[in-house]
Amino acid sequence: MKLLWSVLATSLLLTLPLHAALPLSLDEALEIALKNHPQVVEARENLNRAEADTGSALANYYPQIYLAADWSKGRSFLTPIESIRQTEVHTDALYLKQTIYDFGRTAGAVDAARENRAVAIESLTITRQDLAFRLKSAYYLQLAADKQVAATRETVAAREAVFRQAQEFFSQGLRSKVEVTRVEANLYAAKTALIRAENNRELAQVELANAMGVPSLEPRPLLEPVAGTVPLPERTQLQQEAVANRAELKLFKAAKGSAAAALRTARSGYLPILSGTASAGYADRSFPPDGKVWGVALNLTVPLFSGFSTVAQQQEAVATLGSVEARENNQKLQIGKEVDSAWLSVREAIARIASTDREVAAARENRTLATDRYQEGVGNIIEVTDAQSQALDAETANIQAVYDYYIALARLDRAVGKE
Repeated sequence: MKLLWSVLATSLLLTLPLHAALPLSLDEALEIALKNHPQVVEARENLNRAEADTGSALANYYPQIYLAADWSKGRSFLTPIESIRQTEVHTDALYLKQTIYDFGRTAGAVDAARENRAVAIESLTITRQDLAFRLKSAYYLQLAADKQVAATRETVAAREAVFRQAQEFFSQGLRSKVEVTRVEANLYAAKTALIRAENNRELAQVELANAMGVPSLEPRPLLEPVAGTVPLPERTQLQQEAVANRAELKLFKAAKGSAAAALRTARSGYLPILSGTASAGYADRSFPPDGKVWGVALNLTVPLFSGFSTVAQQQEAVATLGSVEARENNQKLQIGKEVDSAWLSVREAIARIASTDREVAAARENRTLATDRYQEGVGNIIEVTDAQSQALDAETANIQAVYDYYIALARLDRAVGKE
């Protein structure tokens, strides 16, 4: 008996799918993309490099300590005795060097490195926001493609039913062969449209996988967004939010700080550098040496002429600062344009949704009436074909309007600086 139950249970399991594919939500897709996409990984590594550069700049505040060992042997002219003698020297010493004051060179380099790190942080934010918008667009395009396939399949099914009806009428001598061939041509036109819609769905899936940063996606249904529209904020309010939130403007602020620090560093090239050195160790002819040696020194370096390199560096820093300011002003104009464009797109999509909803309802009713009239033998195939085409066009327009709305919302979020 146990063996019988085991066989029955195994047979039942084999007739059922192993597991149902769980729906892929937009949040899950975003999490995968922001964690794994190569563009985000590259931006993170750029930030790590900027942090390392900051550490390198700060190192100039600390003393440089190193250990050196030397051995030399040869014949040398010794000035005190004014004769040549064979010499051999072993030296082991610990050396310390500290910059005491360099009139802003190190401070400027540190400030520039810190601002460059801030630039890298904002660049990472921009990369994440761009990728989030791209992924949302791909997600909604995938949903739209799925809906388009379903609508086209419905049209194919309707035309197949009409084709069977036309054949029946022809067999009864109620319709001509011309009408049957017309219906058949319409059927294959719908099947061609279905092939195109299915291919567009495959392309949308490829784009979604690429936006997520994965080679391919397993067939998984996508979760639909919550139906309906949300109130559209005032355009002036969104403009203010964009100016306050956009990472691009924060990036340019940091870039200006970096350029200003580079200018201070360039100007410090006209000023001296004061540093100190110290050493302590052993030196002797024998090895290991046992004679103690030490030394301390102060060094003052005053630049007198550097071949105009300091002048050129200062001019370059001034030009860089001016260039950054000009790009910042251009970015502000571009941000204003992006907010206005996205806001208008959302408003237009809301209006199209309301219009196409009514269009779909009317087109479906017209298709039903035309199909019923044809099945009763009082309508003609042209009415049916036109009604089916009109219904499919209305469905397509409504699908486009709905997902254009979601994409426009995503674009508006990007324009305002939201991820």
